Amino acid sequence: MKVFRVMGEIQKPNLKTPFRKEVIAVKPEHAVEKVYTELGSRHRVKRFHIKISKVEEVAPQDIEDPLIRKIVVGEEKIGEQS
Repeated sequence: MKVFRVMGEIQKPNLKTPFRKEVIAVKPEHAVEKVYTELGSRHRVKRFHIKISKVEEVAPQDIEDPLIRKIVVGEEKIGEQS
């Protein structure tokens, strides 16, 4: 499994909200689909309101989300420097 960082913005009629989300997926297409489902569920927006600008694979040492980092890297390696 790989970690992808998906960036874009939610465009509602009176509001534009940028977002940056890290997800675990096999392919970039799966990461985009996961972001659509999570943002749609949490923020009650339709897919056509979500504009994705960039999808990039993230190296394990560059993961910002602490929960995803703990899942990928492991608990014993979080404090260590490589």
